[in-house]
Amino acid sequence: MRSPNYSRRAITTLILFGALSLFVLAGCSLVENEPDTCDGPDILFSDDFSGDQDCGWVLYNRGAGIAEIENEAMQITVTQPGQIWWTNPSREFSDMIIKAEARQMSGPNDNAYGLVCRYQNEENFYVFLVSGDGYYAIGKYQSGADSVTYLTENQQFQLSEVINLGVASNELEARCIGDQLSLIVNGIPLITVTDPTFVNGDIGLAASTLQPGTAVIQFDNVQVTSP
Repeated sequence: MRSPNYSRRAITTLILFGALSLFVLAGCSLVENEPDTCDGPDILFSDDFSGDQDCGWVLYNRGAGIAEIENEAMQITVTQPGQIWWTNPSREFSDMIIKAEARQMSGPNDNAYGLVCRYQNEENFYVFLVSGDGYYAIGKYQSGADSVTYLTENQQFQLSEVINLGVASNELEARCIGDQLSLIVNGIPLITVTDPTFVNGDIGLAASTLQPGTAVIQFDNVQVTSP
């Protein structure tokens, strides 16, 4: 079972290292062709990673963190405990509902994976996380702060029986509407919190491991719609 205090310290360190790495990667991952719009009727953004379109996700292999399209899904592999890695498609939205299927393929259950919204840069964004051992949290990363601010109760991860454990799939939904931030897992609302810090920004997919081992998380059917 996860120790919320340990996880909190680990993710704080992890975000800082992973963010700096991805900041460099983003600058080195420019492509000649413009990405596809990846939108549609009543849909702000959609990607099933089938290869039919290029939605602009940053792909990389940095040893400790890998983001690649594998088996028609976005796969993030993390081997270094205490580092979280993510990828963004370089879009900007204000009020949004993000949905995705997340699958833990292998690795320690003491992990954290989920969705990013209102991503400003590597130091400023919201992240909506679940874990393979059944915990969840909404976190805020803000420049000038020494650590993550958890917006969940007691500023810790919380346990929920709604989350499918271990090697399994979870349907994740993050709602960023005005100053209201909500996490829904497998169709069940888990928490809504209020925070006015960020009002727009990019989306993202993120994964980490908090114990030794290789965590492999796949994301599929990412969709962004208006509230």
